[in-house]
Amino acid sequence: MVLIKGQGAMIGVNLIAIAYTRGFSRDGKSRYADVQLDARDPRGQKQTNLHLKSDRVQGEDGKVRYNNGAPYSTSQMEEIAKAAGPNTEPILDKDGKEVGTVYGFKGNVMPATRGTGLVVNTKSVEASEFEVDSTTLDNQLTSMRAARKAQAAARESQARASAPETEREQAAEVEVDQPTVG
Repeated sequence: MVLIKGQGAMIGVNLIAIAYTRGFSRDGKSRYADVQLDARDPRGQKQTNLHLKSDRVQGEDGKVRYNNGAPYSTSQMEEIAKAAGPNTEPILDKDGKEVGTVYGFKGNVMPATRGTGLVVNTKSVEASEFEVDSTTLDNQLTSMRAARKAQAAARESQARASAPETEREQAAEVEVDQPTVG
């Protein structure tokens, strides 16, 4: 889940919302959307997970998956769509059939009152500073992968930096002559 820290950091955040056409609740009063911090927003740099909500779920098959969808009322989704205006991109399946929409918008986020993660204050939404296109979702994944790789490299570098000290200490211990009794 994304980490947004600092005074004023949750205000005016560039976001994308991924909403699938089949993502409605059973009663049809709410729609599930995977809202993410746009990787091009300065707060998105170095983030290993851009999702506002990310719950670890173990499936019946034993595999671990992540649920990134949060429920938004249909009126809240209408506000997001209105703020995005033409800044949308269809999500296509492997056959080229439209299965959802990516919305680019900007808004304030806040901690969820129920559950985990952050949610969008839909009373504060407006047009995004960044345009959504067919590469937006790929860019999101690329950004998260690059951040994870950089984080792993930094941990490895830090581990290597502390390893020589340990080796020198061990070498120093070996070089000490022990007095012999005799």
